[in-house]
Amino acid sequence: MKYKFCPLCGRKLEERYSWDEGGVPYCSKDDMMFFDTPKPCIMVAVVKGDEILLLKQSYIYKNSKVLLTGYVDNNETAEEAVEREVREESGIEVNNITYLGSDYVKDKEILMITFMADYVSGEIKKSDEVEGMGWSKLSNALNEMKEDEIGLRVVKKIIEIKK
Repeated sequence: MKYKFCPLCGRKLEERYSWDEGGVPYCSKDDMMFFDTPKPCIMVAVVKGDEILLLKQSYIYKNSKVLLTGYVDNNETAEEAVEREVREESGIEVNNITYLGSDYVKDKEILMITFMADYVSGEIKKSDEVEGMGWSKLSNALNEMKEDEIGLRVVKKIIEIKK
């Protein structure tokens, strides 16, 4: 998020230099700097043996499947967001949540925090916000996810881990 107006008083922000941070939006009335902040989002590869959970979300990629994603809520860690989003979107439970890395999605101002998690229990009960969902062989996942650059990197990491 790029601040242009003070969220406290509504005044137009000015630029103020802050040591090594460079120019930062600043409100002289409230004497406060407002650093630009990306939206934190999780991406998780749920693994069940030699299978991975893939979703169809045509609004994201028309001809490609994706990994499960969701935004991190206030007062929630990224790992808690993984558990919640997996439960909400798929109806299944996971554990062994492992951090894999992060990517910045510039055009959407998203910090994508990527994870792998192990399937624990439950049957897939997709939420209404998901078009389609199912288990795919990990060995086929790269062919099913051609458009999802971040997801492809995550799956490649998992394939290396599983060797």
